[in-house]
Amino acid sequence: MLSQTSAVTFRQNLGEMLNQVQYRGDTIVINKDGKPVAALVDARLLARIRAMQGRFDALADRISAGYAQTPEAEALAEIDGLLTGSRRRA
Repeated sequence: MLSQTSAVTFRQNLGEMLNQVQYRGDTIVINKDGKPVAALVDARLLARIRAMQGRFDALADRISAGYAQTPEAEALAEIDGLLTGSRRRA
């Protein structure tokens, strides 16, 4: 479950919110001045996010290297075309 709370409420209820995340698998978005600034997530979810970030960064580096000599507009147009074709097949 995803819930939101203010920073003040978060500070006042930290123990309860840690239990929500640990035992129920909830994610809590913490807002300051009405804007999201942080999130409290289960440690296993954080590990998955970090692994995905690493894979994403590696893929982005490979794409950048592959298009290093191609003008940006041309590269973006080609990538957009590939994505559009891929989505049609899915």
